[in-house]
Amino acid sequence: QVQLVESGGGLVQAGGSLRLSCAASGSISSINSMGWYRQVPGKQRELVASVTSGGVTNYADSVKGRFAISRDNAKNTVYLQMSSLKPEDTAVYYCNANINSWITVRKNYWGQGTQVTVSS
Repeated sequence: QVQLVESGGGLVQAGGSLRLSCAASGSISSINSMGWYRQVPGKQRELVASVTSGGVTNYADSVKGRFAISRDNAKNTVYLQMSSLKPEDTAVYYCNANINSWITVRKNYWGQGTQVTVSS
């Protein structure tokens, strides 16, 4: 089994910063892409940022220049540094990882979600 455990969400004022972390554990052979998505009630989950195993990053236009994604392959961990936060960044943030285990290939896993609330 593979688990993704997130941490780092919370309440912050507009203009502030937060750092999210997500650690993958379990029967992992290798991790392909890792990323962060977010969802607000009544809307579809949307990609915030992703990073490949080689370090290539991709960002939603709405967070470019404010958020930075990084990963530590030795720790199977992905981070999302969020700066200049806006009230519209308020959402539940989900970690995602595409993982090769000993019995499956390129399977998607999700974290449990962490709430980020930005007050105006």
